[in-house]
Amino acid sequence: MPESTTVETAWLTIGQIVAPQGLRGEMRVNPSSDFPERFLVPGPRWLRRPRQAEPEVVELERGRAIAGKNLYIVQLAGVTSREQAEALRGCELLVPASDRPQLEEGEFHVLDLVDLTVIDQVSGTTLGTVRDVISAGNDLLVVELADGREVYIPFVEAIVPVVDLEQQQIEVTPPPGLLDL
Repeated sequence: MPESTTVETAWLTIGQIVAPQGLRGEMRVNPSSDFPERFLVPGPRWLRRPRQAEPEVVELERGRAIAGKNLYIVQLAGVTSREQAEALRGCELLVPASDRPQLEEGEFHVLDLVDLTVIDQVSGTTLGTVRDVISAGNDLLVVELADGREVYIPFVEAIVPVVDLEQQQIEVTPPPGLLDL
C-alpha cells in the first residue's frame, strides 16, 4: 500500500497508533506504508497528536511485525508504561515528505495518484478523479465519477495500463460492469 500525505503539511503519514501492547510501553501501529523499514529500523520519526497541527520528534527504538496481521509493534524512546502508550492511541507517525523512498518502475506513491484525472482509454471520455488508494489483495483506486458516485478500480496493469504523472491522468480499460452500480 502506498503512503498517504497532504501536500501542504510536507509530512508523510506512515501509520497510526491503535493500542498499547503489553505493559512496558510498546504500542500497536496500523501502517499506511508499504515500507516495513519505517517501523523496523531505529531512528527519528515524528508524532502528531489528534487536533495538533505540528508534529513532535520521537525516537523509534525498535519495532517488529505481527505475523499474519497488517500491524507492527513499536517502542518509542521515553514510553515505558502501558499508560504512556495508551495516551498515544490515535496519534499518527510521520516522516518528512522529502524522505520518500525511491520506487521501482511501475510503482507509485499515493500522493502521486490522488487527484489524477481518470480517462477511459478506448473512448477518451473523462470518467472522474482519483480520491484515494485502498490496500487490498491488489490496491484499489477510489475514483469519484463525474456524476458524484464513487467506484473502486483495481490498480492492476490490465485495467490501469497508463499512469501519466506529467499529464496528471490515468487511463483505464474497465471490464464490463466495473463502473455500473
